[in-house]
Amino acid sequence: MLALAGRWTGSRERANRLFGDLAHKLPSLLPAAVTLGVAPLLFVQVIYGQFFYTSSVIIAWPWFLILVMLTVAYYGLYYVSARSQRESGAGRWVLLVSFLLIAAVGFLFSTNLTLSQTPAAWAGKYFADARGWNLNLSEATLAPRYLHFFVAAIAVGGIFLMLMAWLQKDADSEYRSYVFHFGGQAFSFATMAQFVIGFWFLVSLPPAERTLFLGGSSLATALLAAGVAGALAAVLLVAKAIGSDDYRLGALAGGGVTLLVILTMVVMRDLLRDDYLQPYFHPERFTVATQWTVLPLFLAVFLGGVALWLVMLRRYPFTARAGK
Repeated sequence: MLALAGRWTGSRERANRLFGDLAHKLPSLLPAAVTLGVAPLLFVQVIYGQFFYTSSVIIAWPWFLILVMLTVAYYGLYYVSARSQRESGAGRWVLLVSFLLIAAVGFLFSTNLTLSQTPAAWAGKYFADARGWNLNLSEATLAPRYLHFFVAAIAVGGIFLMLMAWLQKDADSEYRSYVFHFGGQAFSFATMAQFVIGFWFLVSLPPAERTLFLGGSSLATALLAAGVAGALAAVLLVAKAIGSDDYRLGALAGGGVTLLVILTMVVMRDLLRDDYLQPYFHPERFTVATQWTVLPLFLAVFLGGVALWLVMLRRYPFTARAGK
């Protein structure tokens, strides 16, 4: 989305250069996102399997279409990457199609996960269309929940651009400043929009779940306050960095605070899901049998994979002339 915004709104020379830089990175970033998402999805399937698989059956065909849409989007990113240095408008339209497909994939994930935490709605959805063509559009929290994650992704994309600018020390100063300011503005506008969307998400929750964050649970209320304060602090840090062209402050401090906010939101999301499922799901009653013979190997491979991915990030996506 940021690549498209830059191509259509910025000065031709700098916008085309940013479009080319990002186009070369997208075929690597999409599989990285998918790979990093596999482990959380597996844990959801294991811990909340009876809920997740039931909702997946109810929206069966849209859920299957995720694989088709993601594959088409992935090939589109490769096409754009291969043609990014040419003076052709086709790349913009192909990237737009890929972007819309990926956005649709995110919407289907939100659809499935909102449905998985409302078992009371399952029978009505299933018997309304037992073929699996359901989208849970009647769920009041679906739109704000989806936008909450969608706009957050734009904000993180802005931080990514600021990191690019900070690490591309060999790039010319004018272009580097353009990327830094463009990323900082994208982060700031998206994060400020999050205050509105987050409030919408909060008021759309059922009364019991809304009360959880408004004094019903000291932990949930404290996390909400910390998340709001952290987001505001990140916006102020990035604004200060943009005003003084302080690349390190924007990329590291702004990115670090944003990471803490994301972790806070992750815990909040987990508390919310468990509160939704409280009448049906009691994890404290689970019998835990840790497989100590397998766990060390899993952790070693996982940490090794993360380390390798970080090396790849450093050597490929953040280089000024990636793909050359």
